[in-house]
Amino acid sequence: MTNTGEYVADREGRRIPLHGAEEFEAMRKSGRLAAATLDYITPYVVPGVSTGQLDRLIEAFMRDNGAIPATIGYKGYQHASCISPNHVVNHGIPSDDKTLVDGDIVNIDVTVILDGWYGDNSRMYFVGEKIGVKARKLVDITYKAMMAGIAAAKPGNTLGDIGHAIQTLAESHRYGVVRDFGGHGIGRVFHDAPHVDHFGKRGTGVLLKPGMVFTIEPMLNAGKPDVKILSDGWTTVTRDRSLSAQFEHQVGITEDGCEIFTLSPAGYTQPPYCVSAP
Repeated sequence: MTNTGEYVADREGRRIPLHGAEEFEAMRKSGRLAAATLDYITPYVVPGVSTGQLDRLIEAFMRDNGAIPATIGYKGYQHASCISPNHVVNHGIPSDDKTLVDGDIVNIDVTVILDGWYGDNSRMYFVGEKIGVKARKLVDITYKAMMAGIAAAKPGNTLGDIGHAIQTLAESHRYGVVRDFGGHGIGRVFHDAPHVDHFGKRGTGVLLKPGMVFTIEPMLNAGKPDVKILSDGWTTVTRDRSLSAQFEHQVGITEDGCEIFTLSPAGYTQPPYCVSAP
């Protein structure tokens, strides 16, 4: 593992931190708490719950565990999570007026700050039991696309290898890969270099080196990849109203591969999750 304080530069000259062993340990803790937050909220994601209720539970859990919700106050955002159902691609704003119904699919995205370090994680959920076949497949392939990207995250590969792995799998199922958003470096800064596209060509982009830490968080649409941001300045939806799904892990490049900092302590990977009602 590299020493703390080292950097490499991307093609735009932005500095990409190379983190050391102590920093990896700090992000194991913050990443685990982000994942534990998503574990905690799982039994509450049921028909009839409002996204506002879920957000308040999420905030309370973070604070009870010694963390700060990173998104509260970020560029004026006022909630502890982003909750994005159905055709909402990302950055869905929690509200007491938005109630989940049987058959919805929904992404919940959380970021904690624990002892100054960020942990960033998102996961898809099935609401109720009336989940359509097309929705189930989209969620399944989105998870597999993320994991394909993670498998390509190792020293000697490039960011383009990650994007290529995700794009190849997604487009083999005729899903659109959202281009407008990507993964990002993370550590003591919420959004840092490098930017991580979820599409690309093999062998292109930044060369991956041990110590790099970033998120891999592909957004796949059942239709075309085009999106638009609503008038609230946050909520992003598919232009063709097709379903969208997203998963996100925070990873660190090691000497021989990568470490996932945001694995679920409860062992949850993708829905449906086997949990009891709260």
